[in-house]
Amino acid sequence: MGFALNDDDREFARWVGGCAAALAAEPSAGPPAAPGRVDRPLLRRLAGLGLLPALFPGTHGDGPLREAPAIRLCLLREHLARADTHAETALALQGLGAYPVLQSGTELQRRRWLPAVAAGEAVAAFALTEPGAGSDAAALALRAEPVGDGWRLRGEKTWISNAPDADVYTVFARTTPGARSRGVTAFLVPADRPGLSGSALEMLADHALGHLVFDGVPVGPDDVIGRPDEGFAVAMRTLDLFRPSVGAFAVGMADAALAAAREHTRDRHAFGAPLDRLQTVAHTLAEMATRTEAARLLVYAAAEEYDSGGDAVTLKAAMAKLLATETAQYVVDAAVQLHGARALRRGHPMERLYREVRAPRVYEGASEVQRQIIARHLPPVPGAPSPP
Repeated sequence: MGFALNDDDREFARWVGGCAAALAAEPSAGPPAAPGRVDRPLLRRLAGLGLLPALFPGTHGDGPLREAPAIRLCLLREHLARADTHAETALALQGLGAYPVLQSGTELQRRRWLPAVAAGEAVAAFALTEPGAGSDAAALALRAEPVGDGWRLRGEKTWISNAPDADVYTVFARTTPGARSRGVTAFLVPADRPGLSGSALEMLADHALGHLVFDGVPVGPDDVIGRPDEGFAVAMRTLDLFRPSVGAFAVGMADAALAAAREHTRDRHAFGAPLDRLQTVAHTLAEMATRTEAARLLVYAAAEEYDSGGDAVTLKAAMAKLLATETAQYVVDAAVQLHGARALRRGHPMERLYREVRAPRVYEGASEVQRQIIARHLPPVPGAPSPP
């Protein structure tokens, strides 16, 4: 826990852990959200505890609206994930959906939406993926057809977190055909715009995910986030910040699985001794702990690179997401194996983690995409000849 953390960061981590414990101990005041739908009461609880406002410094005061440091975003997600992955995901998706506005939006857009998102009163969503274009954002087909001084959006988005329940969407659409990444524009689209409809998707884990249809949805110059035809940079700026925190989410899940496995193997006896005295079990626990700590350190290193303005942000963010999510998959699977059949019973904490750990290896760029990014951004070998 010590790498890249100063005293303030450690105190912040302890505060998040206390909030997570309070969430786990106090039942929700209202009825639970339907599986796969946005849990608005939970968002209001996250806001009341101060966790959502921590994502958006300056929204509850006279200070300027600004990004949370990447290390704080990672600490929020890691410590929440240890206790409640549902709460962690709800918080993170508010950030992912709203940060393009925070980072690249106009002052009017920021003041209109960010305080409401931070208060849990408005739900935000990041609408990038399409049926034929996932991680290849430059291949987006959602069209922004010019009409007067604005556009009409036509096409579809899918696998969109918080859809179709969000109140506002950051939507990436093609404004210049054939221009690849340079022809994409980011738009801020309220959910009540005419022509916008959607449906929920039923997933393995109870993740709020949906499909959106844009049937001539009107947008104007005031809805543009950043500049026309520069939306790809808007998307990448947000993803560079959030990718290490996806790793932090994974580290939190791995930590929870490791703690559960250690407790179970300490208390469970077989062949006349606690399970953790058996060499094969002890070595498995050692491997789980070592991989988790390595992933944590890389996540913190990527966050530090972002916060210090380093020039290897994209490389380290991709490395952190890749290693942490693959590690979490291994650790959770190993923990299930050590628990035995009880871990596969519906409602068991390990059963829940087993379902939820799979998705982070896919969203915000699958592991294969992260490897491609890493290979493309590796520094040149010293002394090696330049490629022809």
